[in-house]
Amino acid sequence: MTSFLMVYDILRWEEKDVITKARELGANVRLLHLQSKPIRIGVNGFEIDIALQRSVSFNRALSSTLALESAGMHVVNSSQALMASEDKIWTHASLVKAGLPTPPSVLAYDVESALKAAETLGYPVVVKPVRGSWGRLVNLARDEEELRGIVEHRMLMGDHYKVIYLQKYIEKPNRDMRVFCLGGAIVAGIYRISRHWVTNTARGARAEPLSISSELEEMALRACEVLGVEFGGVDIVEDPREGYMVLEVNGVPEYRNTVRVTGVDVSKRLVEYLVERAQK
Repeated sequence: MTSFLMVYDILRWEEKDVITKARELGANVRLLHLQSKPIRIGVNGFEIDIALQRSVSFNRALSSTLALESAGMHVVNSSQALMASEDKIWTHASLVKAGLPTPPSVLAYDVESALKAAETLGYPVVVKPVRGSWGRLVNLARDEEELRGIVEHRMLMGDHYKVIYLQKYIEKPNRDMRVFCLGGAIVAGIYRISRHWVTNTARGARAEPLSISSELEEMALRACEVLGVEFGGVDIVEDPREGYMVLEVNGVPEYRNTVRVTGVDVSKRLVEYLVERAQK
């Protein structure tokens, strides 16, 4: 029986479904609950060659992946991929360098430089934390007064919030897209539809099936390739004038709503991929 390790801190719907599908497919999934079990650096105490990283906490995901990799284990996703996809500046710079279309973005490090950056981009601008998920601490500044208030607040927070990441606001048609990629292939895709400018299902957006064009497929796969992401959710927005743009890539994506609206068994595909990799 082929085995793989699943690393997690919270057992969400996705992790439970992976366990169910592994059993149905005759695979042995070993569980590593990060709050319960220590990990020795440089020692593979599991006698398993491949792991699936599903930790909600980025710090736990990155550190545990590094520890497992130090013992020769292949982790989906790798520490490099996790870092590249979690850090929005790393993501954006890598995508731009690779020639992928992204919203115009500027970095600033204090209030006055942020105001100058916004003048360059033109209002409204989106202010994003360098790291984070579920649309938390993502703000829209419609004018100088709003931006000043947002940035002054960030200056009172931790160091990584003091790197001000501003992005031109894209007037999208009340939706964006998430495309799931696995091992260089497309798995599924959804529209995320909302009247609110933040189109995130964690913030109440509605999921609907997405018919993935060849252009979308190529863009999503290339984004994952650039960042080294084996399994990821690529967020893409439609600019009315410029066309598709990549917003970011999630290296530990949730997909419950995708399964619900598309009928694609993402967990089954994921387990099959892990088993195939383990048998190589």
